[in-house]
Amino acid sequence: MSMKKFNNEFSNKNLGEEVVLKGWVQKARNLGGLIFIDLRDRTGILQVVVKPENTYYSLASKIRSEFVIEVKGTIIKRSSINSKIENGDIEIDLTYLNILSESNDLPFELINTTALEDTRLKYRYLDIRRENIKNNIVLRHKVTSLIRNYLNELSFIEVETPILTKSTPEGARDYLVPSRVYNGKFYALPQSPQLFKQLLMVGGIERYYQFARCFRDEDLRADRQPEFTQLDMELSFVEQEDVMNVVEGLMKKIFKDFLGVKFDENILKIKYEDAINDFGSDRPDLRFDLKLRNLADVFKHTEFDLFKINGNEAINCLVVENNISRKEQDKLVEFVKKFGLNKLFFLKYENKEFSGSLVKNLSDNELKDLKELLTLKGDSTIIIAKDSHHVVKKSLGALRLKLGKDLSLINEGEFKPLWVVDFPMFEYDDEAKRYFSAHHPFTAPINTDLNYLNEPSKCYAKAYDFVINGYEVGGGSIRISDPKLQEKVFETLGLTKDEIKLKFGFLTEAFKYGVPPHGGIAFGLERIIMLLSKTENIKDVIAFPKTASAQCLMTEAPNTIDDSQLKELGLKKENL
Repeated sequence: MSMKKFNNEFSNKNLGEEVVLKGWVQKARNLGGLIFIDLRDRTGILQVVVKPENTYYSLASKIRSEFVIEVKGTIIKRSSINSKIENGDIEIDLTYLNILSESNDLPFELINTTALEDTRLKYRYLDIRRENIKNNIVLRHKVTSLIRNYLNELSFIEVETPILTKSTPEGARDYLVPSRVYNGKFYALPQSPQLFKQLLMVGGIERYYQFARCFRDEDLRADRQPEFTQLDMELSFVEQEDVMNVVEGLMKKIFKDFLGVKFDENILKIKYEDAINDFGSDRPDLRFDLKLRNLADVFKHTEFDLFKINGNEAINCLVVENNISRKEQDKLVEFVKKFGLNKLFFLKYENKEFSGSLVKNLSDNELKDLKELLTLKGDSTIIIAKDSHHVVKKSLGALRLKLGKDLSLINEGEFKPLWVVDFPMFEYDDEAKRYFSAHHPFTAPINTDLNYLNEPSKCYAKAYDFVINGYEVGGGSIRISDPKLQEKVFETLGLTKDEIKLKFGFLTEAFKYGVPPHGGIAFGLERIIMLLSKTENIKDVIAFPKTASAQCLMTEAPNTIDDSQLKELGLKKENL
């Protein structure tokens, strides 16, 4: 038996040929005695016509939407061409019909559906029949095929790493799997293949990639799922620029081939500190030119108590060429409260003059300096925030994105890639009263900062993120390959030798046997597909996604297990 042919394989070049088609009924309608069946498969629709004198007319009249059928017939020219479908100039004159499977009435319409997301996820196998979801799945397949071909040409080797592994600190909670053989002990599902891909470099693979399944038990959002796929890469004998060159070539090809978008030859690089200072984010959206402005110099001698800066405080502003009403101002104040900022100050600049209740609290010199610093020309609203440096940057960074959308400042059809580089090596945790790795403890410090390991706040890393339109699409670093330097980093993190052995012993042991200099990067495959398909919801690009509360409504996972399974695993119900 030969495999079925797809609908898009036929055209007016096949007129007069007898064909066999199989698929789903998109729609069946009786028009003046003639029955027309829109037969759908993965590639599109072909119309089938059944005349009243046809032997199968009675059977055809029983057909309903989403029945699965097999038809045989001759390809003929359509009397009424449908230009909306690929082969809308031909149809099938039916000579044989077989109903392979009937369908109940669907819980929601597949075309122009208004069904809630939870309903569509419960019946995801039906949702996949919808054009946009199906197209995203096909797009994902095509993108992964392109990536494989591209990296294979560069002598990369695809290697799978373990799913059942050891729990190691990666920044999020692990999903744990209890062992039946070793009661009381657990495997962890990998948050990333980080340690294994470095071990592959020790093993001499030199250039590795993998579409790696990763699992993180963390709070979810529109672009995050508990399980996801990384395009993971690691390369030996490279510096930062080498990794970037591979990535840029790949990303340029992906966006050119699938969207016809041509990235700049030299992709912009921004230091982490500049990204935070100018955009309030380490993944800035460059599709609109609205920057945070530092007002510290303007108000360094101010008499206005609310603008006086102490310690680690900052005073910044955003300038928009719009008149923001009092009602809209109140909404913006409520918005920034979610990010820890309790107040915003508003100044209007109209007809070359400042106005608003704030003006009386500021001196003429301060207003003059403010106008010069911000190069104010047309009517504008100045939105000012003062708080701790972290709160000001985070709040105004989020507000910048909101204003970009609300005021239609963003060119939605544009793609602006950039690299964010020179990330902090360490982050201080106020609760734990110690430093943690900003990336992971195997990230190499910048050569000029090697002497700052004893002053962690001044130490920066050979870490880099690839950002497109405000999404961190990928992130990586050059790794530490010198055991002595690795030991110093562990000391800076306050790890004891026992802790190092417990958490990373198998990696540090491997590094005693000749390790090449190496570095890598990992990309969120779903985020790439989100950008290409122009959706903001990661669920649209995953075949069977979870809800925002990490549930699968279709399979009803997670679920309980019976007592016998618990007993085998050495677990007791009262502890669950």
